[in-house]
Amino acid sequence: MTRKYFGTDGVRGRVGEAPITPDFVMRLGFAAGKVLAQGDTVAGRPTVLIGKDTRISGYMLEAALEAGFAAAGVDVMLAGPMPTPAIAYLTRALRLSAGVVISASHNPYQDNGIKFFDASGNKLPDAVEAAIEAALDAPIECVSSEKLGKAKRLFDAQGRYIEFCKSTFPTELDLRGLKIVVDCAHGAAYHIAPDVFHELGAEVVAIGNQPNGLNINDGVGATVPTNLSAAVKEHNADLGIALDGDADRLLMVDNTGRAYNGDELLYVMVKDRMNTVPVQGAVGTLMTNMALEVAFKQMGVGFARAKVGDRYVLEVLQQKGWLIGGEGSGHLLFLDKHTTGDGIVSALQVLSALKRSGKTLAQCTEDITLYPQCLINVKVAPGFDWQKNEALQTEKEIVESELGDHGRVLIRASGTEPLIRVMVEAKNAETADKMARRIAGKITA
Repeated sequence: MTRKYFGTDGVRGRVGEAPITPDFVMRLGFAAGKVLAQGDTVAGRPTVLIGKDTRISGYMLEAALEAGFAAAGVDVMLAGPMPTPAIAYLTRALRLSAGVVISASHNPYQDNGIKFFDASGNKLPDAVEAAIEAALDAPIECVSSEKLGKAKRLFDAQGRYIEFCKSTFPTELDLRGLKIVVDCAHGAAYHIAPDVFHELGAEVVAIGNQPNGLNINDGVGATVPTNLSAAVKEHNADLGIALDGDADRLLMVDNTGRAYNGDELLYVMVKDRMNTVPVQGAVGTLMTNMALEVAFKQMGVGFARAKVGDRYVLEVLQQKGWLIGGEGSGHLLFLDKHTTGDGIVSALQVLSALKRSGKTLAQCTEDITLYPQCLINVKVAPGFDWQKNEALQTEKEIVESELGDHGRVLIRASGTEPLIRVMVEAKNAETADKMARRIAGKITA
């Protein structure tokens, strides 16, 4: 199904350039209101919750969305800066029609985007996004004045979500005795994540918690672990936790400054759960490291790959009736804890595993060694179809033949940027790097 505006994770782009302009976002709010907010909810009226991260453009886009929803006859509740998974939770908890997040996740402040959740707190399936796109073609026909939507602020959003996060941590455990550095990426969790870990007993050192509208993800957060690693060593901490701008992904660092990605953290949590209730299966993506697949097979845990994007991981989990999955980028899902990827909740699941085992992250992952991966992003013109590039296809086949059963090749187009991502996985880093460069070179040839 071809979508014009929606990518892997909502609608995203550079602020001021189509489609992230005030007029388009107002139309998007109107179209989404028509598609999503059907039926009676709060006070007999369809109601949506709008949250945002800390980008300066959030003010402008929030106002545009609010106007679009109001014109469609939809009431709006404004949560202010809140993590993406918080909006998913609050939408479900408050029995609202839909939730909307204004965020470009791990991107720089110049970008922004719009993500949607349905009434159950789930990301929208492709068919619903297609319906919203179809509704965008119709002109805005404002409802009559007596049916216009109203707006109000949800003042207790922060406290509600903090309590929810804490409720996902085992009641018999606490974090006393742990010193944790929490990197909030100057993003949406700056006023939430430190409190969650502190209230569970940890000594918390907060960094990346001074947003100014322009510094989100700038040298901090889950995409720049070097900053967290240095802080952990500087403060002599036991662990470091890094979130991204909208706090739906997680990266962790141990006391030596060594970073652990989503694949390794997923392994820790599956291994922990196997000590209590057998895990039927776990879902990764096309990018998930081969070592994880091999390890799960040895543990008797089923494994399936979804397309890249946590929404696709969720779809496969639901199809198979499994509970746990994730991406190497740090999007992790626990459907018995939350409906969507949540960096804070994921960190709490890892911490509970460490507490139960009495082991460090290094000890919990000592029996798995990830295969080296080389990922190269090649900038291309919008609409570039790599599958029709014969030279690229030929080189891919040659590399796959040379790797045999000792590695793999993945080529895909980014869902959010005009990039072709080339990934080669092999048993040694030199081979992966050399072969990835060979393939990437054919894209610009």
